[in-house]
Parts: sequence; structure tokens; C-alpha cells
Amino acid sequence: MHVAIDARLLHYTAGGIAHHTRNLALALAKAAPTDRFTLLRSIKQHGGRGLPTAANLHSTPLLTPPHHRLEQLTLPLEVARMRPDLLHCPDFIPPFVRSCPAVVTVHDVAFLRYPGTLTDESRRYYGQVRRAVLRAERTIVVSEATARDLADLLRLPTDRVRVIPNGLDPIYRRPADAAATAHVRARWSLDRPYVMFLGTLEPRKDIPTLLRAFAAVRARHPDLLLALVGRRGWLYEPIFAAIDALHLTDAVRTIEDAADDDLPPLFDGATAFAYPSLYEGFGLPPLEALARGVPSVVADTSALPEVVGDAALLHPPGDHDALAGALLRLIEDEPLRATLRARGLIQAARFTWERAAEQTLAVYYEAILMGR
Repeated sequence: MHVAIDARLLHYTAGGIAHHTRNLALALAKAAPTDRFTLLRSIKQHGGRGLPTAANLHSTPLLTPPHHRLEQLTLPLEVARMRPDLLHCPDFIPPFVRSCPAVVTVHDVAFLRYPGTLTDESRRYYGQVRRAVLRAERTIVVSEATARDLADLLRLPTDRVRVIPNGLDPIYRRPADAAATAHVRARWSLDRPYVMFLGTLEPRKDIPTLLRAFAAVRARHPDLLLALVGRRGWLYEPIFAAIDALHLTDAVRTIEDAADDDLPPLFDGATAFAYPSLYEGFGLPPLEALARGVPSVVADTSALPEVVGDAALLHPPGDHDALAGALLRLIEDEPLRATLRARGLIQAARFTWERAAEQTLAVYYEAILMGR
């Protein structure tokens, strides 16, 4: 089997879809050593990380950039010349005219639930998702919550959908390194206890709610810091306006240049982890926090309860008072912290890229048979 995987987005971003594509591709190559996988990459690199490689995992350059307005005209021609048995599009949208069966992965439908949290350009691109899932031979979603959304919002028949959760990057299973933790804390002036957030700085993450909660918690813990770890996305300006308005400039550390290897020690140094996102198709950062044993609180919405199970506290989305109360419990209740640490390690162990790869291969075979 020769599978082409659309990995063009990896050269433009280091976000969730790029992370998913990179880890899944490596796991697929290992799980199916007699199959061949070709990553479709952009001919011009604009950032992000390099592509993974293996004996049966290679890449080929494409002229068509991701999300380009002429993508539906030029991408099918570039894919056709490769003659793959299957095309997998982890970034939602496949070529609608194509020479082989296609599998698409839908990570979330935030653009339908919360259209105001996206730019006009992003809404237009992802607005093609209904046509994409109806035309694809199979659709993969990363959570039961997203599967429900596809059924409710797009009326997609459930027999065309397969739920395959994300895995946990192996770097989060490494033992804690006290020297590495001390290094990252010194680098970003985290010289006092801190609450950590990890994710793109964009409206859907609802960081202003976290800032209001953090301001309330500091009334009892004035030395506490907040580490906002992640790059600026779209419409990020209200976040920094809220920092100024709440007089938190000296207490918030924005860390936009953390490398992947910096993240486990940043987690290890955190007193608590908070993730108030309004909507998530999965939510990798909370899973990573659990794997590092960080007591966590997440919004009780979409796929987040599904990911954390009983290993984290939940708060109503948008409720900064409830979030502040949960953070105070995590900071002040040591028996609760110990319980959540133990539960978190068990919960995180359930999510592996090896399992995701095996399930994805099964979907590939289904799609190829369906496309004949």
C-alpha cells in the first residue's frame, strides 16, 4: 500500500494539526514496515519543524501551498502524478476531484461552534468541511465529542466516521530532569511558583478568563506567576489588553519561543496547569500535563472531559470565579494534588501513537476497498 499524507502545514506552523501529522506518520511507518508512506511537503518552508523520516517514510515537494485559493485546481494534479493508493488529509480538506480514495481527519468544528474565534480567511477554508467529509471515503475524528458534532452539525452518517484519539508524544514519558527544569525556570524568570497554560494565544483558548481567575488567586498568593506558553495566533490582542487592564504585567510570563524539549521541564516546574478553552476537538496540552503529573483544571466542555477523565478538576467554560476556586484547591490541597498526580499518570498511559497508527491503518484499508 502506498499512502500519500498531506503534510504541507508542517512547514507553516507547529500547532496541533502539525503535531498530530508528524507523530502519526512516524507511528504508521513503524507499524506497517512493508507499506510506503509519502509526506507531501511544501516546496518553500516558512517555519515549523522539519519532516520525520524512516526507511519507508519519505517526502516529496509540492508547489501548492496549504490553504491556497487555487488548491482545488492544482493539488489534484500534483497528487495524481504520484499514483498513491490512498490520500490522507489530516488538515480537513482533500482535493474534491482526485484519482484515488481519500481519508480526512477532522480535529474539531470550532469554526461552526464558535465562528467568531476565527479569521474570515480561516472560516472560508474550513467552511468546506461538509463537502470534504461527504466526498471522502472515510472520516477520522480524534474524539467522541467531535464525532457527535459531525453528526449534529453536518449530518454525516455515523458509519463513515471512525474515532481514533491522539497519542502522547514520547518526550512526555521521559523521567523528570531537575537540571533541565532549573534551566527553563531561570531562562524565563520563573523564580516563584507558577500556574502554566500551553496553547496558541487565540480567542478560542479563552485566556482572558484565565487571567481574571489568576488575578483573583493572587489575592491569596501574591507571589504566584502565570506562564503563558505558546505562539500568538489570530486575534490575540485582547489577551495582552487584559494583562494590562488587570495590572498583571509583572506576574505573567509569555513564552513564545519554547522548543519541544523545553515543554516537559516547564510542566515539571509548574504548581498547576489550567486550560480554560471554550472548545477542543481533543486537547493535547491537558494530556501532556497529566503525563507530567501536574495537577490540572480544564473547562468542562467538548472533548476535554473525555481526555482528562477523573484525573483533573473541571470548571464551567467562561466562569472565572469557578476557575479561581479550582486553582486555589490545586494550590492549597496537597492530598488532592497527590490524588490527581496518580490518576493523571494512569489516564495519560491510555493514549499512544502506536494504538492510533494501528487503528488508522485499518481505516486506510476500509477506504481503499470502498474506493474500488
